[in-house]
Amino acid sequence: MMIDRDMTIELTGMEFHAFHGCLVQERKEGNTFIVDFRGKITGKKAAKSDDLKDTVDYSKIYEIVAAQMAEPSNLLENVAGRIVDAIMAADLKFWFVQVRVSKKNPPVGGTCSWSRVTATCGADLVQEKINDSF
Repeated sequence: MMIDRDMTIELTGMEFHAFHGCLVQERKEGNTFIVDFRGKITGKKAAKSDDLKDTVDYSKIYEIVAAQMAEPSNLLENVAGRIVDAIMAADLKFWFVQVRVSKKNPPVGGTCSWSRVTATCGADLVQEKINDSF
């Protein structure tokens, strides 16, 4: 196998009922949130070995996201930033991480399906902005 490049790992559509928002009603009733994750690793070893120890256990990513989603915040910016920080702190082999947190039917005074915040951390920021397909 001739893989010598980085690989992208994605978990999309992680759905949570959570209590983020500035309004009392949001904190009391909660809302539906969707979290999308993208991270880059050096994948050559895992591609050859076919061994989980050489890559990232996806369930660890989900556990981190779920723990952060369970902690109420006023702002989506705070939630997305905490998720990125927690994933990077967990030393899961990622050198680039991008997290998008989406809130269903945000209270903006009119029709709006989703509000979204995307947080990014890592070495490949310029290329990722150009190739953003989230």
